[in-house]
Amino acid sequence: MIRFGIAGFGLHAVKRLMPGFALTQNCKVVALSRRDQSKAREASGRYGIPHVFASTEELSRCPEVDAVFVATPNVCHLADVRAAVAAGKPVLCEKPMAMDGGECREMVEAARRAGVLLGVAQVFRFEESIARFRQHIAEGDVGQPVFARAEFSFPAINHPRAWIYTRAIAGGGPIADIGVHCIDALRYVLQDEVVRIGALGRSDEHSGDVEVAASLTLEFKRGTLAAVLVSMRAQYRTPLEILGDSGAVRADDAFNVEKPIRIELRRDGQVVRNETVSNQLAYVRQVDAFAAAVEGREVFPCLGEEGLKNQLCIDAAYRSMTTGKMERVETTVNQ
Repeated sequence: MIRFGIAGFGLHAVKRLMPGFALTQNCKVVALSRRDQSKAREASGRYGIPHVFASTEELSRCPEVDAVFVATPNVCHLADVRAAVAAGKPVLCEKPMAMDGGECREMVEAARRAGVLLGVAQVFRFEESIARFRQHIAEGDVGQPVFARAEFSFPAINHPRAWIYTRAIAGGGPIADIGVHCIDALRYVLQDEVVRIGALGRSDEHSGDVEVAASLTLEFKRGTLAAVLVSMRAQYRTPLEILGDSGAVRADDAFNVEKPIRIELRRDGQVVRNETVSNQLAYVRQVDAFAAAVEGREVFPCLGEEGLKNQLCIDAAYRSMTTGKMERVETTVNQ
């Protein structure tokens, strides 16, 4: 049994992480940290978490904690991962991994020097829908992928995470917050890497100093062209579609974790195969997989190097918004 401490026990921990941990086979939460100690004690009592701390450093030094889950605001990820690594604790860091590629690289190198496992919580890699898309592509069910499309929108006026509208804390708007999910899912499904990105974004009177919606064009190494649309204003939707030279696979709300997902395989405009899958156990699978990696029984499918690759794509997208040009994605990722 791997005992986790959650650093930054806020909305995400309550809405997603704790329901997932409640169903896991090989892990449990024994500690939490939160700057607001009254809210920390309230969460401790509500979930029966015995150890309460005010900082990630204190949590990481707790002898009852085997692994640290970093769920703090993005600007804190670098310092929090450093703290966990310094204490010799395996650490699973929420996405986006950090504020920029330089910070991600520093995190990866620190974990490597310390011989500590570092993973990134790209939870879509643990969804059944994404596993099926990946299988369809790998088995050649659509032929050679030509186009891909991934979208993620949700309405975020008066969102509880008010800091998502502050670049100095969030690192960016929906490109960083949810675009990273789309980019990672496409990389994982296509088993290919992005070489160039172009981006257009817009803001509004409520979006602070970040974009509120964006359109990205991705060029993959093997030639697939992808469109990624992200927004914190449009109604919730998460479609995914891959079009190849002999077929297509698609699903509405492919990334959804709350309701069944219908996946369609199409050829010549006709549905030739369809199935319905559930992503409700994605958060369960994610932490169980990390626990198995901590015990040396499995390789975690999204190590820190993968988070770095995603962040380098995000960095290129933000450069493109400034230059108005397609920008090359840095490819120097030490293995």
